[in-house]
Amino acid sequence: MSVIVAQSLHIFGLRSRVANNVCYFDEQIIIYPSGNSCVKYHLEQKWQKFIPGSEKSQGMLALAMSPSRRYLAISETVQEKPTITIYELSSVPCKKRKVLSVFDFPVQEFVSLAFSPDSKYLVAQTGPPESNLAYWMWEKQRTMAIVKADIQNNPVYQVSFNPQDNTQVCITGNGIFKLFRYTEGTLKQTNFQRGEPQNYLSHAWLTEDKVMVGTDTGKLFLFESGDLRWETSIECKERPSEVEKDELAHESESLIEFPTASSPDLSSEMLCEAVGQQQASLPQISAIAAYSKGFACSAGPGVVLLFEKTEEKEGYRENREIRIPQDQRTSDPNQSDKQDVMCMCFSPSEETLLISTNKNQLYIFTMSSTEIIKGEPAHFEYLNFPLHSAAITGLDICIRKPLVATCSLDRSVRIWNYETNTLDLYKEYQEEAYAVSLHPTGLYVLAGFSDKLRLMNLLIDDIRTFKDFTVRGCRECTFSNGGHLFAAVNGNVIHIYSTTSFENVNNLKGHNGKVRSVIWSADDNKLISCGTDGAVYEWSLLTGKRESECVLKSCSYSGVAISPDAKIIFAVGSDQTLKEISDSSILCEVPTFDVTYTAIVVSHSGRMVFTGTSMGTIRSMKYPLPVHKEFNEYQAHAGPVTKMSITCDDQFLLTVSEDGCLLIWKVYDKEGRGLKREKEVGYADEVLITKTDMEEKTQVMLELKTRVEELKMENEYQLRLKDMNYNEKMKELTEKFIQEMESLKTKNQVLKAEKEKQELQYQEQLSELMEKQSREVQDLESGNNQKLLLEYEKYQELQVKSQRMQEEYEKQLHDMEETKNQALEELTEYYEAKLHEKTTLLEEAQDDARQQLQEFEETKKQIEEDEDREIQEIKIKYERRLREERESNLRLKGETGIMRKKFNSLQKEIEERSNDIETMRMEQQKLQSVIKSLEKDILGLKREIQERDETIQDKEKRIYDLKKKNQELEKFKFVLDYKIKELKKQIEPRENDIKAMKEQIQEMEGELERFHQQNMQLELNITELRQKLKATDREMHKEQQKERDMEALVKRFKTDLHNCVGFIQEPKKLKEGIRELYSKYVQQADMVEIVGVDTDLQQEYTRQREHLERNLATLKKKVVKESEIHRADNVRIMQMK
Repeated sequence: MSVIVAQSLHIFGLRSRVANNVCYFDEQIIIYPSGNSCVKYHLEQKWQKFIPGSEKSQGMLALAMSPSRRYLAISETVQEKPTITIYELSSVPCKKRKVLSVFDFPVQEFVSLAFSPDSKYLVAQTGPPESNLAYWMWEKQRTMAIVKADIQNNPVYQVSFNPQDNTQVCITGNGIFKLFRYTEGTLKQTNFQRGEPQNYLSHAWLTEDKVMVGTDTGKLFLFESGDLRWETSIECKERPSEVEKDELAHESESLIEFPTASSPDLSSEMLCEAVGQQQASLPQISAIAAYSKGFACSAGPGVVLLFEKTEEKEGYRENREIRIPQDQRTSDPNQSDKQDVMCMCFSPSEETLLISTNKNQLYIFTMSSTEIIKGEPAHFEYLNFPLHSAAITGLDICIRKPLVATCSLDRSVRIWNYETNTLDLYKEYQEEAYAVSLHPTGLYVLAGFSDKLRLMNLLIDDIRTFKDFTVRGCRECTFSNGGHLFAAVNGNVIHIYSTTSFENVNNLKGHNGKVRSVIWSADDNKLISCGTDGAVYEWSLLTGKRESECVLKSCSYSGVAISPDAKIIFAVGSDQTLKEISDSSILCEVPTFDVTYTAIVVSHSGRMVFTGTSMGTIRSMKYPLPVHKEFNEYQAHAGPVTKMSITCDDQFLLTVSEDGCLLIWKVYDKEGRGLKREKEVGYADEVLITKTDMEEKTQVMLELKTRVEELKMENEYQLRLKDMNYNEKMKELTEKFIQEMESLKTKNQVLKAEKEKQELQYQEQLSELMEKQSREVQDLESGNNQKLLLEYEKYQELQVKSQRMQEEYEKQLHDMEETKNQALEELTEYYEAKLHEKTTLLEEAQDDARQQLQEFEETKKQIEEDEDREIQEIKIKYERRLREERESNLRLKGETGIMRKKFNSLQKEIEERSNDIETMRMEQQKLQSVIKSLEKDILGLKREIQERDETIQDKEKRIYDLKKKNQELEKFKFVLDYKIKELKKQIEPRENDIKAMKEQIQEMEGELERFHQQNMQLELNITELRQKLKATDREMHKEQQKERDMEALVKRFKTDLHNCVGFIQEPKKLKEGIRELYSKYVQQADMVEIVGVDTDLQQEYTRQREHLERNLATLKKKVVKESEIHRADNVRIMQMK
């Protein structure tokens, strides 16, 4: 494992393609999928907690929250296998409770999930072509029932449980509306479809027997117990015009807009939207949610309708219309709200309604606002702020501000703040944005579009363009670290521009394929680039030429990074390795273990390396790079990682992906501490604003001040008028109250007189009642005394009867003892005879037992299923019996109390006899245990014989396989020997040609030496001096490296010596510590010196060899040039003649 740890902190994004992708955990916390995780988000405190997806997950497909809000089920595809993971949400952090990954039926993916009302059962619907509906007892991982939902391979969209019945399930799909009930181990359909089949998109249970279903043609059907009870149709309503068309015509650039139909990245949701526009009168009801007063349903793009139950029998009426608001800052506001509602849910208290759309947006609506403002049209609000709706293609950060810039295929550029986790600015354009870069000051942004490259100011409330560059399809752009230059890629050419003069300073040409990544060195003197042609180039900006190059045509590079000292280049590409390049050569290649790296970033300290993969995961590792799997891998995104960046203080890591999500990570070391760097200056608070904007705002402020003063005057005047009116009303009211007070006083006196009369009447009635009561008490006493005498006589009779019963029971006991002794003797004789018979039958029984075991396993499964059903039925029966028996027990308690005393003496005698019986039973059990142990020994011996037979068979198979392999290898050997002979025959003529060519080269070299001896000597001197300079530079770097190594060694020695000093009072441990120090440092130092001498000799040899090779290359070039000059002279002389 790596020392470097990255913890996911915050994510911006939503996965709209996940079924049931929004749900409430409680009143303030919601759960939704983002990236490759589920996010718990607090609406007020704005914190996020992550439920990461499974390892090697290819993305989530569906969510389901249990009615108790304790469990969350997630459907995923892990390594092309469907899995269902159930998390326990009550634990912190959320724990995996169960993982369902092994299924006894064919399945490719689960498209919808649902929990039963008591959260014990789980139902899941698979996609076509299987279309199976599976019913589990998920805690025991037991499949209760499976049924094929559809034979015609139509898609199924939703599955749900009856909210009050574990056994009833509803599914809807294209031409499918079915109700199933679980009985006798199977799911049986309880309804029959009548009429024309509809495309049922969604449904919701309103009560335990009523289901509301919506179609793609705007129809709502209410089914009760499977029969149609009520239906209605919804028509698309035109939005009331809120903004004049003249104002919209003057806006040139937009602040949120979605791709048009001509976009190459047109999604399936947009095609559905185009169909919906053609059928304007038929809105799609894609989501329904029930609440206490009725239900809410989507009614076409951007519209949600609230229905309430009417006083009629089974009808519902439309009560409220809620719309997604238009964004007036876009160039086409009429299209900004055309979003299909994918999912909706009410909070537990039904105070808020939350929806998700097909453009990855989350909206919220407070239900109380419908009661306060009933006249005005209701609108949703963003849950936080608008999110990216397509793949993010660009990412960059700045130095002076905690800002992050992103651009996306949704044609927008957004500026985020990673300290406050908010969206500061966003703007949308007519063209797709491919690349983005922030100026180090955080005041400017550079964005590459399909038609041009734009340099823009980041104003206080806008992103405004002030310079366009004719760089089409710029897929990569980046500012230098100093901010005075920026690089922009156009195909295979890198253009260098000045930020101040906007001049094209240089054009770097050399790549044969598209440039995929560009990065500046820390001092801005070098530029590193990589491309699809397999080339990694290091450019010098002083000369505009390549300083080093590393070409590997088999690899298409996707990302490049550079160490802080600009000596080492890190490159990742399609060959599934991470390359460490220095001086035009690959120092090492680190395998990625069957994953393709798509992005890489190195920390500013040079000690951390982070990579992004095509699976959407993030890996963190320490530098120097590990060869083995010494890295941490984190589940991050649901698509390939496109860009990565790390902040200047190495505190935060930022990643973006094709799933449209931006993820912020906090970076820690292994002990959990942040990697802090000293920061002398805090983040800047300055913002840009244009002079015209300032003047407009001051003008608006002045107008508002004057307006406020006018309003104050008007309010004061109106207050005076109101005071006058209120004073007059007060006088009128006081007069009315005085009159009412007088009338009330007279009424009070009348009521008092009536009260006194009634009190006298009540006293007379009380006295009469007291007399009656005393008479009745006397009569009851006399009656009870007579009853007691009768009961006493009955009691005496019962005592006589009980004595007779005792005598009879004693006689019966004596008789029972005699019969019992006789029966015991007979039984012992009978069982001894049986034992002899059973020993003979044991062998036959063992053969039968094997067959019965197979039958038993089959019957066991059936019995377990039958038992579960019978248990529920028996529960109901026994509960009824318990009630009846409790009533009878209450009656019999009085009688049994008297009889218990009489039977105590008899029970003691019975217990003594039962003890004798138990001793006999114990002896019988011992004999049976001996028989069972013998049976077990026989079974064990037979198992051993079977196992040994199996091992013998396996070994024979292996011997046969090895013989086959030997034969194949001999064949390969013969073929290879023949090929070697043929190759040797081909090599001989080529060697002769090489010798002839070498002789020609020697002759040419002799001629070169004659013609250019003087020039040779001068150039040799120059090259020798240059080589000496380079050699001295290398030696200096080596000495510096040695010095660093020695400093590190000294630090280690100091720490170890400090540890030894701790044992100063324990001489034995101190002695052992000093011995370890000696063996560790003294012997290592000797070895290091020997290795250092050998490496110096090798380096000197390689240096001289390189020097000679370069001289030879220069001489060859000169020969070619002079031969061309001589030819030209000869031609000129011939022309003169």
